[in-house]
Parts: sequence; C-alpha cells; structure tokens
Amino acid sequence: MIKEVIQNAINTQIAREIYSSNLYLSMAGFYTTKNLHGFANWMRIQAEEEMTHALKMFDYLLDRGGKPVLGAIAAPPSEWVSAVKVFEDAFHHEQLVTSWIHELADLAIAERDHATSSMLKWFIDEQVEEEATTGEIYDRLCMIGDNPTALFFLDNELKSRKMAPAPDAKSAK
Repeated sequence: MIKEVIQNAINTQIAREIYSSNLYLSMAGFYTTKNLHGFANWMRIQAEEEMTHALKMFDYLLDRGGKPVLGAIAAPPSEWVSAVKVFEDAFHHEQLVTSWIHELADLAIAERDHATSSMLKWFIDEQVEEEATTGEIYDRLCMIGDNPTALFFLDNELKSRKMAPAPDAKSAK
C-alpha cells in the first residue's frame, strides 16, 4: 500500500500533467488559427504525451493500492503575442514540470518509497528530453526572429512529428 503523503503528491502531479496536456492543446489551437499547422501538430502531440504521463501516474497509484483523486484543472491561456512567445512559455513550463518531478522524487526518497523512486526515474529522464526539445525549438525561433520564410521552413519541419508510445505505457484496462 502506498503512503498517503506519496499518494496525495502523485494526485497533485496527475492534475498538473492534465493541465499540461490542456496547455499544449490550447497552444495547438493558437498555432492553427495562425495557419502554422506544423507547430500545431507538434503541440497537439505534446498534449497527447502529457495525458499519457498523467495516465502513467494514475495507473501507478492503482497498482500500488492507492486511490487516484482527480482535482480541478485550471483553464490554460488561449492567446499569445507571437509564435516565439508560445514556445518560450512551453519551455518555461517544462522547466516548472521538471521542478515538480524533482520535488516528488525528493519526497519519495525522504519517505523511503523505493518503488515510487523507481517509477519517477522514467519521468526524470523524460524531462531531460522535454526541456532539450522545447528549448531547441525556442532557440531556433529566437534566431528566426521576424523572418517569415524561416518560420515557414521550421513550421514545415514540425509537421513530421509523430506520437511515439512510452516504452512501458499500459494499455487501457
């Protein structure tokens, strides 16, 4: 049985992951309204990944005899001043998610919950990739500046992103 303090912290993170999914979906909508369909595709897939993360934690709680409790999810923003600002916000959001995952990992260590520590290793590694990817695209957008041709080429490149399933994600029960 999972400790209540760990269960509560994971439930909080599940809500954060769902918020992240909603945030990226909102960003996808923003990009679509600007006819930047490659950026919209990238964000839509990011939204799916974040929901997968929430479900991974949801299933983990169930596997440990815990109880997932889904709390209220705040509405994300729906407007940004530029394509660059969207990715700047995405990058900063990934840095925030990393800090939350690290707090969970610290709690698991403090509570001597080795199973949760093991599960969180996947998320820690995932956040390295998340920050690197969003940071790279943000940096490229900053280099592009107001060059519409360069923006078009990056948008076209981002159309090729496909959803890759997590290696050990559970299928629907």
